[in-house]
Amino acid sequence: MTNRIAVPPIPDAFLRRVRSEGIDDQGQPVKHVVAEGGEPCRDVLRRARPSERLILASFTPFSKPGPYKEYGPIFVLADETGEEIGRDQLPPAGSEHDYLREQFVIRAYSDAEEILDAEMVKAPDIGTTVERLFDRADTAFLHVRFPTYGCFALRIDRADPDR
Repeated sequence: MTNRIAVPPIPDAFLRRVRSEGIDDQGQPVKHVVAEGGEPCRDVLRRARPSERLILASFTPFSKPGPYKEYGPIFVLADETGEEIGRDQLPPAGSEHDYLREQFVIRAYSDAEEILDAEMVKAPDIGTTVERLFDRADTAFLHVRFPTYGCFALRIDRADPDR
């Protein structure tokens, strides 16, 4: 599994804009907050530590117009940390301290950025669900979302898109 997927980062242009200009994907001011601890930081794929400075901003993981293009709030660290992030594997899942925790939603999308399939997944089943959704020839990428608020957690691409 780990050599079959890639977890792309939040786009650098978005991170630069929210950190230096304070403007999000909807052209509105970002909100600066101090972490209580446990907030999901999308840029580093981990939970925030108490007292870390965060930015809460509206983000869209989509690049094409259409009915599925969504905007939603995400947390990112207010300052670049240079942390190493394993982008060839899924982030930790299963406990309240893990980035993905115990349950989440995975959605499969086409090249046209339209939903093909979606499933509520428990942490132990993430690998098999990702593989099953990528077994569809028309699946271009996956989005993982947090189930309670529906917020975007991460994108999963095939490591070899020609597969």
